[in-house]
Amino acid sequence: MSAILNKIGTVFIPVRDIEEAKNWYCEIFGLKAEGEILFEHLFIIPTTTGTGIVLDSKIYSEENIFKTPLFHFDTNNIQAAYEFLKRKNVEITTEIEHNHYFNFKDPYGNHLMVCKC
Repeated sequence: MSAILNKIGTVFIPVRDIEEAKNWYCEIFGLKAEGEILFEHLFIIPTTTGTGIVLDSKIYSEENIFKTPLFHFDTNNIQAAYEFLKRKNVEITTEIEHNHYFNFKDPYGNHLMVCKC
């Protein structure tokens, strides 16, 4: 038995500009860009369940951006998610693969994924 749980608590995403990132991610998730920026470099994105998401400008550097998706954001409708991000002029880096997932980049170059679950 281990004292470490096999569960991911929070994912930290490196961002260059915390205020800009807060606004961009909240818009992508359909949230109001409300909430406090902690310690001048952290913003906790409100999530309903599961793993937390924290934007962090203190850890940002070209070397730290995600070169490949490390996790995925869930969707119930992959086509609608794809079209939504296209309308927002988000850089989409793959087509919808196997009618199941696609990849895109945030404004800081992080490679991210949306997956139908």
